[in-house]
Amino acid sequence: MSTMSETAHSKPKPKISASRRLFLKTKLLKKAMTMLENEKQDRQADRERILEERHPALQLAGLSMQELQNLCKELHQKIDKVDEERYDTASKVAINEKEIQNLSQKIFELKGKMKRPNLRKVRVSAGAMLGALLGAKVKESVDFKANLKTVKKEEEKKEEVTDWRKNVDAMSGMEGRKKLFDAAQ
Repeated sequence: MSTMSETAHSKPKPKISASRRLFLKTKLLKKAMTMLENEKQDRQADRERILEERHPALQLAGLSMQELQNLCKELHQKIDKVDEERYDTASKVAINEKEIQNLSQKIFELKGKMKRPNLRKVRVSAGAMLGALLGAKVKESVDFKANLKTVKKEEEKKEEVTDWRKNVDAMSGMEGRKKLFDAAQ
């Protein structure tokens, strides 16, 4: 009995009731939601203000056709310039990222802490293995039998087909029986 009372007393009672804790959690979540919404609105207002400062609204009222065409040409030139700058910065970023990747790879190699991945048993067909080893060099399946050594078999001597009547004439009589007897031995 004493062990049961000790375990009951060792567990501390919460200072706040469950309903009060739930009430505080919901209050905190509501406050966080309103703060997040206010922050989003502030960011949007800042963005609109900065865009308005950098690019004022166009005054198109009262412009002639030639002035509108000139304005369009100027805008196209500005767009082209911005596109070129964006492309240049994107290419610089890509070059820098590649350089960072190469340098981090060199650091790993110098430290010698290369992680070796766990190898898995994979079933690969002969064609897929050749494709992986040789790359794009092999386009059609390789005929393995073509690379094997060829062994020439001795051709069996075939008896020439002759007229059977001549054969019967040659085998008739004592000479023919003697030839058959000699051939059997």
